Amino acid sequence: MTRTLTAAALVLATAPAAFAQEMSQTTGLERGGQIGSEETFTGTVFVAPVFGPNMNDVSAGEVTFMPGARSAWHTHPIGQYLVVTAGTGWYQEEGQPKQIMRTGDVVFAPEGVNHWHGATDTTSVTHYAIQANEDGSAVTWGELVSDEEYNGE
Repeated sequence: MTRTLTAAALVLATAPAAFAQEMSQTTGLERGGQIGSEETFTGTVFVAPVFGPNMNDVSAGEVTFMPGARSAWHTHPIGQYLVVTAGTGWYQEEGQPKQIMRTGDVVFAPEGVNHWHGATDTTSVTHYAIQANEDGSAVTWGELVSDEEYNGE
């Protein structure tokens, strides 16, 4: 009986180690990235994945907009967070004046709110865009933002 209890105690003591996962690291070079599509961005935009969709249907991209570059109008089924890591940019909710975003700011777009975001006309901006998927999609793209809309005319 003592042997059985000792064996059971050893199995239980080592069980968490058997299921433990190890931390991992990927470099920016390993993650790669690509120039944003002309169908969804105006100007030069570089989009690099932060992690894949293996995070419980949450995705994130590090997005860099060169001066004058911006996303098209779009919505998110569950919402989106923008965490500004460098530079200064603009974002705008449809029907509202555009707003400024700066390094350190966090912008939240609620589900279904039509909006765009990007650089100012003279500065670049980089942000992490974090959003969840619903039914396999994290975004619904609309029309490109016109120069008049971008310039607030």
